[in-house]
Amino acid sequence: MSVISLIISPRVKNLGDFTVGRVLPFAKRHMVGPFIFLDHMGPAEFEAGHGMDVRPHPHIGLATVTYLFEGNMYHRDSLGSEQEILAGAVNWMTAGRGIVHSERSSPEQRRQNRTLHGLQSWVALPKEFEEVEPEFHHHAADTLPTFDIGQVALKLIAGSAYGHTAPVKIFSPLFYVEAKMPAGSQLQVPAEYAERALYLISGELRIGDETIQQRSMPVFEEGAAVTITASSDAHLVLLGGATLPEQRYIFWNFVSTSEARIEQAKDDWKAGRLGKVPGDDEFIPLPD
Repeated sequence: MSVISLIISPRVKNLGDFTVGRVLPFAKRHMVGPFIFLDHMGPAEFEAGHGMDVRPHPHIGLATVTYLFEGNMYHRDSLGSEQEILAGAVNWMTAGRGIVHSERSSPEQRRQNRTLHGLQSWVALPKEFEEVEPEFHHHAADTLPTFDIGQVALKLIAGSAYGHTAPVKIFSPLFYVEAKMPAGSQLQVPAEYAERALYLISGELRIGDETIQQRSMPVFEEGAAVTITASSDAHLVLLGGATLPEQRYIFWNFVSTSEARIEQAKDDWKAGRLGKVPGDDEFIPLPD
């Protein structure tokens, strides 16, 4: 019997300057634990003079998690935070009751050719934390736990797994782990969480009798013992967590347990009540 309940293939989404592979939400699987959104960015090549320009836009009811494998970008938000996001660091922005942010290439970054490659995910907040005060926290690469299991090199992005805990402030039990597996190596998926998946960035894996190709997300059966075998050198992330009991509604950049709260956020954005990013007067209009 297969330990995999579903395999998700990303859909290509055009963000203007570059395209992403959208993994979550998926028609047959909106969430894995609290993870309700996952975009695979790049690898995107920018020539000198060009860059990434995601104009100011709002969020409620979630936390954004930006993790880059290569390249950098510049984060600014309505709290006044300004942070260069570097490869290997974690940037966790808790939107709570509402925050506005932009993600751009800085003038310094635009002066040279460069590659941008990484993952952008959203973590839905538990109902009791949906309206918390917004926060932004940057965690440098060298503050995150790194460790080996056999031949596999692992880095804990957020949450707890394999006996390690990341310093990132979270609101419900979860795990988010980067793994680099040489060909022939094996790894057990953490068994202590109800909902679990992996996303294969590159390489090829075997899970039971299934072959997993790069840029795909196998979602695992609850309670199943899952062993991953690397058919080639492989780069992946493992993620999941406790089940959030309430249904989540999602519209654009808003996530909530309440449809009425989503409607309020729409009105607030149109009326300019969610704040502005200091020094960045552009904005993304509410979609029709």
